[in-house]
Amino acid sequence: MRRSLLGRLLAVSALVAACSVAATAWIAVQTTSGAIKQEQGQNLTADARIYDTLLDYAARNPTWDGVGATVRELARESGRRVALTTQGRQPLADSATAATAPALPPQASAVVDPLSVDTVLAARGTDGQGTAADRIDPRAVGPFRLSAADSKTLRRTADDKVECLNRAGIASDVVVGASGRPRVQIVGNDPERALGTRCDLAALDTPTRSERKALDALTELADACLKRQGREGVQLNSDLSWGDPASSTVPGETGPLVPRVPLPAPAPVPTPRDAPSEEAEPSVVKPERTGENDRAIASCVSAARSEQLSSYVASPALLFIGDEGGATLPGFDLSPANTARIAGAAALVLALTVGASVFAGARLVRPLHALTGAAQRMRDGEQPESVPVSGDDEVGRLAAAFNDMSAHRARLEEQRKAMVSDVAHELRTPLSNIRGWLEAAQDGLADPDPAFVSSLLEEAVLLQHIIDDLQDLAAADAGVLRLHPESVEIRELLSQVAAAHQARAENAGVTLAVTATAPGPALRADPVRLRQAVGNLVSNAVRHTPEGGRVTLRAYAHEEGDGAVLVEVADTGSGIPPEDLPHVFDRFWRAEKSRSRRTGGSGLGLAIVRKLVEAHGGTVDAMSVEGEGSTFVLRLPGTTPSGP
Repeated sequence: MRRSLLGRLLAVSALVAACSVAATAWIAVQTTSGAIKQEQGQNLTADARIYDTLLDYAARNPTWDGVGATVRELARESGRRVALTTQGRQPLADSATAATAPALPPQASAVVDPLSVDTVLAARGTDGQGTAADRIDPRAVGPFRLSAADSKTLRRTADDKVECLNRAGIASDVVVGASGRPRVQIVGNDPERALGTRCDLAALDTPTRSERKALDALTELADACLKRQGREGVQLNSDLSWGDPASSTVPGETGPLVPRVPLPAPAPVPTPRDAPSEEAEPSVVKPERTGENDRAIASCVSAARSEQLSSYVASPALLFIGDEGGATLPGFDLSPANTARIAGAAALVLALTVGASVFAGARLVRPLHALTGAAQRMRDGEQPESVPVSGDDEVGRLAAAFNDMSAHRARLEEQRKAMVSDVAHELRTPLSNIRGWLEAAQDGLADPDPAFVSSLLEEAVLLQHIIDDLQDLAAADAGVLRLHPESVEIRELLSQVAAAHQARAENAGVTLAVTATAPGPALRADPVRLRQAVGNLVSNAVRHTPEGGRVTLRAYAHEEGDGAVLVEVADTGSGIPPEDLPHVFDRFWRAEKSRSRRTGGSGLGLAIVRKLVEAHGGTVDAMSVEGEGSTFVLRLPGTTPSGP
């Protein structure tokens, strides 16, 4: 099986199938995983936007009343179900219809609490901006929110400062924070450029009465926390630092109220006093402060802020985000069940491939077995037989070629047997004549006079002629027929042939003529072998031309200009029947089926002509009209005639 064609075909097919299945499975898993990861990333971004919107609502409103419209709008934009419940899972708002909504999953997507922000979702929802260190949403300003009158007054002041800076050649604009406090934003975020102008921005840094009151209340709450720990109280600055205000300024700025770069988020980050530096997060404890006491102060300040803001923001709520049917979207997991399905599909594909390979291989091998059996029977000497041709594919064409070879071999075998018989017949006749005359002379029945000797010599010459012809054919078949080419004047060669057969033609009453023009086309050939070929044609033509007929020898250059030389031997004899014309160059073939020697020789002359012409690189053709005559044409490669 390992050495059989079917086994190798099956092995290759199985290997290809296994590689194909493995590659397909790998590509499918990689593509699916990538698509799922992309989908999960998109879903996470959408979830972050939903979370950030609801977090903003909770930071600006003390209750969840009226959040239903926002929830439905978020569900419409995202194409997903959005639901809010209390921490006790009491419904607050749901984008799904209550009558048809499925039960919420046991695990919430997130907890919406402006006083304890999910840092991952908050970072995605605010374009990568971080949250405060104490996880309080910057939009939860509570008592630091300015009244409309204070905000309007500060806005007029900010507009005046912007106009002043613009006159000084410093581009700037007014940015309003979440608390309503405006600040001046200098293009290029370089506040030091305003120091050399008369545009004093300090007026915008002064806290309002409500901001000071809120800051004092926050300080009291922080002090109470510290006293419970046995620590001294602190006075909080505008940026919620403590100690010397000058030491708590942001590096690179002139004071705690110098404007900062605005946040790209929908609402700038507020400070407890909502100073122009809106993005200065009120919960930020300066990183340069270290030590156990500073950590305790920072913890109390964070707890005080949460206590102060608790009445101004909505209570924590559970957020559920899922598909429109209500189920949460699962991630891709190559579980054992999925692995089993992939393995089952791969095994099915592999089994189908192996089955198809076995079926195709069997159909392929069956005619090959038939070919092998037929070839072995031919080798054993049995009669050649044909094999069935199944189609026009490669195997079918191989079977057709084998059938042709078998038929050709049968024909060659028949020709071989016929040739042995013909050779025996041709040699038997002159030998029988010689033996008969000699036996007659031995018995005293024949007188060995000159006529007797002449008759024996004629039979010996005929026998020698047959043997020479057979020897020439054998040499030509073996490819050892030697030629001695030289430049040949074709007209002279034809004249020599005509002169050699002139006496025989006159005895037969046949006119022998040469029509080649002087000097005639030039060619390079073996003159002896070429005279032998043309002489055989002339001898054959004279033999089959009746008295009063004509045999013409003609040589001319080929009309197509390829340098070939054509030599014609035409007669006006009896002609050759169309059914016999393809066999005239076969060995021992005679038009006269009685095999009488009255009209011819051994039947090898035309076969020798073909071999001699092919040895010169040419071809020979025969044309004949029965009752009108025949024309034999030798086509030989010519050469350019030499000069005088």
